[in-house]
This record gives sequence, structure tokens and C-alpha cells, in this order.
Amino acid sequence: MSKIIGTHSGHFHCDEALAVWMLKQTNDFKGASLVRTRDPAKLAECSVVVDVGGVYDPAQQRYDHHQRGFTETFDDKHTTKLSSAGLVYKHFGRQVIANILGRPETDKDIEIIFQKAYNDFIEALDANDNGISAYPSNITPLYKESPTSLPQRVAKKNPAWNETLTDPETDARFIVASDMAGSELAEYVQSMASSWLPARALVVDALDKREQVHPSGRVIALERSCPWKEHLLSLEQERGLVEDDKRILYVLYPESTAPESNWRIQCVPVRPEGFENRKSLPESWRGFRDQELSQISKIDGCIFVHAGGFIGGNKTRHGVYEMARLALEH
Repeated sequence: MSKIIGTHSGHFHCDEALAVWMLKQTNDFKGASLVRTRDPAKLAECSVVVDVGGVYDPAQQRYDHHQRGFTETFDDKHTTKLSSAGLVYKHFGRQVIANILGRPETDKDIEIIFQKAYNDFIEALDANDNGISAYPSNITPLYKESPTSLPQRVAKKNPAWNETLTDPETDARFIVASDMAGSELAEYVQSMASSWLPARALVVDALDKREQVHPSGRVIALERSCPWKEHLLSLEQERGLVEDDKRILYVLYPESTAPESNWRIQCVPVRPEGFENRKSLPESWRGFRDQELSQISKIDGCIFVHAGGFIGGNKTRHGVYEMARLALEH
């Protein structure tokens, strides 16, 4: 007997559109048909029901979040109430990710992506559907939410207020919206595997070797340039490097993969998105370039130090290491 996915008819939202797409990526519901209805008798015939029915019971494959008393969150570290997208992701997300990537669910990277994708992709959809603001209510936004956000684009697939569509036509719009939401999740997951995780591996390797770079363990050298800020701050937390005298202060990396590449030294920021540094480069170096900077710093091969003191460059790895060594001592 073929499986049936059930959700409500009429106006649709991003959460059930994505939930339906995710279910179609699972082993149990791949190839399942879709029924959009509010008829309890028809929903009772469905193999799995999302976003309607007033029941959350994984044993019965029922995933609604609208009923009074529903308080389910992703885990005890999160406070955002789940929508149907979060519910399906919580129970099937690892399998969905594994199937998107063509890897076994036991692959060590699946759990990392599972946690990351909830925090960066799914949780915002849960909050949006449940009417949970990202900011305190006493703050007036300076601008409107972008009309190109995923929930907004899904919403636009609904019939306009002055547009009349038949139920089959609206159902067809839902499928388009569901596939659109799913393609964005798939693209995000694939990017995590192809780009985000390899960058994380480079930072892990650099942290493992930090005492080979400088005995203080407070400088790391990446083998190639990559996005490192988010990874470094996260890995410091994981490894217990949270005391002020243990945190990394400088990151060294080549500008390119060329054998004779110039090197950079960059200060670790207090926050990934900010320019406030844990320890800026010496004030006496800032804003100077080339030979003048080499004379001031007494380090050969200097290229520049930004006037803001957060980044500098040298022609060689040894030169940029000397910049880090003297900056530590400054």
C-alpha cells in the first residue's frame, strides 16, 4: 500500500511546505502521495500528518504544533517552540541530511550538520510560524523584513487576495512552494558538506598544532585561507579554551595557494561579526606599509598593517610569524 502524506488545505506557510518536502526525502515516505485536506476522516487515512490535526505523537506519525499546551523545542538548549518544519526535522533531519549527501546516517559529519542546520536554517522558520520575535517587543525595527526571505517567498505562492483559484490549482502552488523550500535546504546542506566542514577541518588542524607555531598556544597558522572566525570561536568553547589567557589572539594564513604567496596576520575578534579585537596589532605599526613598516617593526618583508590594527601582511610565513611574536610581546 502506497504511503500518503497529509497536511491542511487552503492557505499554506513555509513550515508545512518544507516539512512535506523533508518527508519525501526519507526512506519511509519517498514517493508518497500528498493529500491537502482538513477532513478528519481523510487525514485518518494518511500515513503521516503535518501541521494539522491537533496531535503531536511520533508513534502515530502525527506532527502538529497548534494545539493548546504544545511546548516542544528542538532540545533543552533551545527555547523556540517548534513548527511542523522543526518537528519533522527533529525526528527525520539526520536521515534527510544523509540522503541529500548520499552518506550513511552514521557518518560523523551528519550530526554536526544536523545541529548547525537547525540553528542557522530551521529555527528561524519555527519562530516565524509561531510568531516569535527575534528582538524584544520594545524595540522598533529600523527597516522591514526583506520580501525575499524564504517564508515571504513561500507566502507569495498562495493566491493573492483578489485571485480565485480552484483547490487543485492551490495544491499545485503548494507543491511549487514545497520544492522551492526544499531546494534551499538541500543547497544549504550541500554547502555545509562541501565548504563549511572543510574549513572547520583546517581550523581543527591548526588548533591541534598551535603550540608548534608559538609556545604560548595563542597563535594558529592555517594551511590555506578559509572562513575561520565562526569555527575558531565555536571550537574554543568545545575545547574549554575560554579563559582570557588561553584564547587564540592571532591567525596566520597565506593569501593564496601559490608557493610564493604573501601571508596575513589577523586578530581574533571578540565576536565573529565585529571588529573589536582580543588584542590588536601594535599601535606604532598601524597605517604604515612596506619598507617604512619594516623599519618601524624591525621585521623584514612587511607589506602593511591596517590603520584599524586588525590585520597585516608580510611577504613570508616567517615574517608574519615574527609579526605575531612581537605583537604578543607588545
